Amino acid sequence: MERRDVIIIGGGPAGLSAARRLAELGVAATVLERDQQAGGVPRHCGHLGFGWQSHRRLWTGPRFAEQLRADSTALDVRTGHTVLGIDGNVLRVQNQHGINEMAANRIILATGTRETPRAPRFVGGSRPRGVTTTGALQANVYLQNFKPFACPVIIGSEWVSFSAILTCRHAGIRPVAMIEAKDRISAPRPGDLISKLIYGVPVWTRTKLIAIAGRPQVEAVEIERHGKRERIACDGVIFTGEWVPEAALLVNRPKVTLAGNVHGDLKTSGACWREGRAIAEQIARGSA
Repeated sequence: MERRDVIIIGGGPAGLSAARRLAELGVAATVLERDQQAGGVPRHCGHLGFGWQSHRRLWTGPRFAEQLRADSTALDVRTGHTVLGIDGNVLRVQNQHGINEMAANRIILATGTRETPRAPRFVGGSRPRGVTTTGALQANVYLQNFKPFACPVIIGSEWVSFSAILTCRHAGIRPVAMIEAKDRISAPRPGDLISKLIYGVPVWTRTKLIAIAGRPQVEAVEIERHGKRERIACDGVIFTGEWVPEAALLVNRPKVTLAGNVHGDLKTSGACWREGRAIAEQIARGSA
């Protein structure tokens, strides 16, 4: 069994910054990342808004992820490694060669968070193509150069919902509308005004998605707006926000240290980067 001082699960901003800071403090760490490339969610966020809290630069998400990888060149970062479970201080890890076990004196869990997809939201209707989350949309557009639809409806009004508009604009996609069930948008105003006046996407509050229609592709959605039912033509649905931590590895209550968006309120990538460094310093001092 391979034994390491510190194993970090997740190669996003929190995990990579923790690994680098540990190395600076003389502590060896191994990062296990399930994707084939480290960098986390910023890899497929093609808009500006990254890097200021960490490097005092204003970058796109892919540029920020590139810098994170550059900062980690000398570190033990293993991509294509999926942690299947944790039993005490032993991890079951799967890679292209099969399944093996690794032991660590300390484990940092930095697996991030994900958006709630359609199924847990109990939206009725058919099951056509063209239903996605912002994260999946960004991966399609920025990593695969794939345009899944032309005129979708965006569900939700958090910060990431407006990020979805920017992703759509990059791909030449024109959203029909953004809908929010509450009385006002979740993101700060004037996000709704910017959405409508600059990007041409109206934001409808007090509007609930009832059902999705279409076969094989989305053809329309049924909504309830101000107490009345309407059918809106579209060819896609983007579910945004309602974040759920990627905490499945905690099912057996292993003793791990949490870093980044796997715990607490949703944080920016820069805040996750800072938290990773802070946790590394605590571990190096033996206090975490």
